[in-house]
Amino acid sequence: MKFLDLAKVYIRSGAGGGGAVSFRREKFIEFGGPDGGDGGDGGSVWVEAVDGLNTLIDFRYQQHFFARNGQHGMGRQRTGANGEDIVLRVPVGTEILDEDEETVIADMTEVGQRVELARGGNGGWGNVHFKSATNQAPRRANPGQPGVERTIWLRLKLIADVGLVGLPNAGKSTFLAATSNARPKVADYPFTTLHPNLGVVGIDNVEFVVADIPGLIEGAHEGRGLGDLFLGHVERCAVLLHLVDGTSGTLREDHRTILDELDAYGADLLDKPRITVLNKIDALDDEERAFLRDELEAEAGGPVMLMSGVSGEGTDDVLRALRGHIDARRLRVRDDDQDGDGDAPGGWTP
Repeated sequence: MKFLDLAKVYIRSGAGGGGAVSFRREKFIEFGGPDGGDGGDGGSVWVEAVDGLNTLIDFRYQQHFFARNGQHGMGRQRTGANGEDIVLRVPVGTEILDEDEETVIADMTEVGQRVELARGGNGGWGNVHFKSATNQAPRRANPGQPGVERTIWLRLKLIADVGLVGLPNAGKSTFLAATSNARPKVADYPFTTLHPNLGVVGIDNVEFVVADIPGLIEGAHEGRGLGDLFLGHVERCAVLLHLVDGTSGTLREDHRTILDELDAYGADLLDKPRITVLNKIDALDDEERAFLRDELEAEAGGPVMLMSGVSGEGTDDVLRALRGHIDARRLRVRDDDQDGDGDAPGGWTP
């Protein structure tokens, strides 16, 4: 399934049905009277956050969503049927933006959350509502209210626990592939990752979600490269994992570039808890590791961890450090039952 995190959608709620102008015509009733029914209400347009979706690809193939109109009223004071509502089902983490792409209408952060985007028009009154002592045969009825038509944008911001940031070829996809069942594209050239990838990693019987976004380059906040298009996906992360390529030869510049881009993007990304990791240490000897670690710690102003996504060295320590920064409410207990019979590892207990 192709990843899509921005979609333009056109919606319209249903118009209300018109009221009816009708009079009673029973054979044995000497004096008749108005009996026109009301029109039905138009359908509304709703958006609902559902589980099991992580892309807006469905809105690539359908961009127009129109709710049904209410039916007109009828004689014998019969009310027209209401129009059916229409529901846009979106992944959790989707922002609903107005046509200007800046005004936030709703932020869908919980499964089952529903927001009304366009309310259907009310049905018109039939002529039975206008009878009076001085107007016993009214020949007027209200038309239904028109529906609401608007253009909205859907922008998906993935809800992950950990966000991976770094320059292209820093080893982000390799780390995700080594620690989870995700299979992102891995190659020896920059910008291998063109779309964000999600992976569920586990350590010490708990699991959390890691988001890998395309690499950042200098000037990303001005539109250079691909990373700026997807930085929104790390806005909701609890902690950032900053990977620095130990073989690049420009550690200080690489580290400073990423921090500058996070600061320029805004959204308080620079204030989030951040773990700095010297990656690709499998290509370094002990002396080089110690020297580069000291150099990076001096630049970062804090501790630096060592890791190799290829050999797996240090990955567990990094995962444990990440776990320490994630709120306990966001961690999920991993099911380690290997018997396949549904019983707990220690056997059934009452």
